[in-house]
Amino acid sequence: MFAITFKPLYMERIWGGRQLETFYNRQLPSERTPFGEAWEIVDREDAQSIVESGPFEGKSLHELWSSHRSEIFGADLPENYRFPLLIKILDSAADLSIQVHPPAAIAETLDGEPKTEMWFIADAKPGSKLYVGLKKGVSRETFEKSIKDGTVADQVHSIIPKRGDSIFIESGRLHAIGAGFLIHEIQQNSDTTYRVFDWNRTDAEGNPRELHVEESLACIDFDDTEPEMDIPDRNTLATCPYFTTTLHSLAIGETINSTSPDRFCLITVVSGKLNNTHPTGQTLLLPKGADPLAATEPTEVLRITID
Repeated sequence: MFAITFKPLYMERIWGGRQLETFYNRQLPSERTPFGEAWEIVDREDAQSIVESGPFEGKSLHELWSSHRSEIFGADLPENYRFPLLIKILDSAADLSIQVHPPAAIAETLDGEPKTEMWFIADAKPGSKLYVGLKKGVSRETFEKSIKDGTVADQVHSIIPKRGDSIFIESGRLHAIGAGFLIHEIQQNSDTTYRVFDWNRTDAEGNPRELHVEESLACIDFDDTEPEMDIPDRNTLATCPYFTTTLHSLAIGETINSTSPDRFCLITVVSGKLNNTHPTGQTLLLPKGADPLAATEPTEVLRITID
């Protein structure tokens, strides 16, 4: 069986840009729209990855997961109704809101879905900042006061990462992506985000963006202070109950496949090209037992697996 590729879904965002076109040489759905996200792998009721070619052409990821699970993905997998991961590329031309995702223990009580994720920095403009965790000395009380004062940004810790860095964003971790990034995001299959601060921005009519202050306060880990970018454990960037992500540098002719012949994996091409047909930026599904993929130029890939 060969690698399966899907048609990306492009999401318009007020903070988005056009780097999905210029950096990855993609044709976007419109000429001027700011696209902030490309959903590369997704199985949700309102958003579906569709196979773009091959024997499964035109089928959705949900159809593959529901009707061909053992054949494509392998045995002893989570009994989720939907494929459990969502893979994105983010293009932040402007700062995203300061936000948090709900931990599993309270997500249902907030009518949300738990969401743990990780970021891999594909590109960063000089000086671009990530906002992750809180500054030392910040308490729930001082943070609530800052919401009323419009000074939340003064409470949040910032980091200036470089290309190739990564960071794990566990549910409950306060965070925001600043302007100037291209980021590969690996996350649980969830679309729940609670915005606690949006930089005091307003729309053309002077209206502020909707916030979710009570939900955010219920989710934020106030003991999470001044984290730094992660230090890889050899080639492992992140591992958690929901996914494991590893980074691999391939010389010309070197190959990559799944960690087990009985289990699928996802491969994201960070730079370079695989098999002369899978370019930089593409995420593909490598079914169980599939032929390995070969680098046709110096190539970096992320390999994403689930237990």
